[in-house]
Amino acid sequence: MQDNTSWWRGGVIYQIYPRSFLDSNGDGIGDLPGVTEKLDYVASLGVDGIWLSPFFTSPMADFGYDISDYRDVDPMFGTLEDFKTLLARAHELGLKVIIDQVISHTSDQHPWFQESRCDRNNARADWYVWADPKRDGTPPNNWLSIFGGSAWTFDSRRRQYYLHNFLIEQPDLNFHNPAVRDAQLDNMRFWLELGVDGFRLDTVNFYFHDAELRDNPALEPGDAKTLGAPEANPYTWQCHVHDISRPENLDFLKQLRALMDEYPGTTTVGEIGDDNPLERMAEYTAGGDKLHMAYTFDLLNAPRSPAYIHEVIERFQRLAGDAWPCWALSNHDVVRSATRWGAEEDPEAYPKVTLAMLLSLRGSVCLYQGEELGLPEAEVPFERIQDPYGKVLWPEFKGRDGCRTPMPWTDDIQGGFSRVEPWLPVDTRHLLRAVSRQQARSDSLLSSVRELIAFRREHPALVGGDLQLIDIGNELLGFVREHGDERLLCVFNLGGQARDCHLPEQGSLLDAPGFTARLEHDRLHLPAYQAAYLRLD
Repeated sequence: MQDNTSWWRGGVIYQIYPRSFLDSNGDGIGDLPGVTEKLDYVASLGVDGIWLSPFFTSPMADFGYDISDYRDVDPMFGTLEDFKTLLARAHELGLKVIIDQVISHTSDQHPWFQESRCDRNNARADWYVWADPKRDGTPPNNWLSIFGGSAWTFDSRRRQYYLHNFLIEQPDLNFHNPAVRDAQLDNMRFWLELGVDGFRLDTVNFYFHDAELRDNPALEPGDAKTLGAPEANPYTWQCHVHDISRPENLDFLKQLRALMDEYPGTTTVGEIGDDNPLERMAEYTAGGDKLHMAYTFDLLNAPRSPAYIHEVIERFQRLAGDAWPCWALSNHDVVRSATRWGAEEDPEAYPKVTLAMLLSLRGSVCLYQGEELGLPEAEVPFERIQDPYGKVLWPEFKGRDGCRTPMPWTDDIQGGFSRVEPWLPVDTRHLLRAVSRQQARSDSLLSSVRELIAFRREHPALVGGDLQLIDIGNELLGFVREHGDERLLCVFNLGGQARDCHLPEQGSLLDAPGFTARLEHDRLHLPAYQAAYLRLD
């Protein structure tokens, strides 16, 4: 049995987007009491913990990722007492609680920024990234915002530009200032003292910027392109060497780890959006003195062939050393995997085999709410779009609303999410995949996901074992997981045609939940969308 202080290592974490989980008070927006009400359901999946997207006080320009008070709950979501109740109930159910920390930037309504922008001489004058215009009045350099346009906005009071890697309403903090670093560590200590079990760190490689404010070079043919933004976004036309992923970040991550080590059993998982994300993941999680784990957009992107996934794993293994990854196929920022990867595949069988693959990788796993139901990306008409990112880049990029629509608990008109019209529309296709419908069927994807998580837990090699890739051609994905005296061969047919392969070693086929592979001598036969697990001799 795992040491409780390392529960996260190989753990399965269920991401909850509170705004879309359950509306308990009839205002059309999900809230913390709604999350608490559904924690029994989450625990029934067999996951180890939950990750809550932001619920802090915010003007909601970016739906909570623009924080104006790091130590309180926005009234939209409830109260601090509601959070304490949620935390206590989760712990009663054996669920760890990870909360988002968005510390690279604040809301422009945060008191720190309100003071900083007043003049150049106040106590927080250098808490944000301010810079003089060029002689012609243009921004200090060519850095771009992920959300479109320049990363700089002019402020008439200081007659300077301030940096914002995201929305204009999200000014970047100046992490070169030790007072800023200390203030954010103190904010995180507040939540650790309340009893949270860890943090998901938003844009963890964005904390520092180049102090000389040098221009980013243009992306040249053959250069690695960031996976954290769509190709329609000019942000992907630069090499991001000066605005993010600065070397100074490593020392801050060590400071953060020292804080976490004061609270045994807590963990950190960092979000990395970078031109070379696997390299950053390895760098940020190696050595046991920085992040516990991190995730990238390599499997949250469009490529999805077995050969591509093999290459991602191989590259991480080559770079990793003792680094620890956290893998995900869906989250609140990307098109749901059932559509992004599976639009042309069987809508029932494909999500099951990809989740089996995800739950078999070396590392920890994040499941996004509704992923266990096989929800496709929702269709949100332009007039209902809420995401400012989608409004800027429409129609080539429709924003993130399609993965953020309400969780369908029942098949009634609002999906059991709310008694009123919700903040985003419920996709009628989701109602056919509602929890109530799938609970009643033993052959549903929901039932399969529960069985797959239980299967993972029963096999130490899948939770914490080493991984060795095997070459079985470009149409199948295969690897060996090994822990102690348990060696498992895992093979996945992610396509719609049956495949055969020659086994590299003799083994016996395990009874894997919901899969029907056949072993004939030294050949493995995998029907379409099937996984096989073999115990090697």
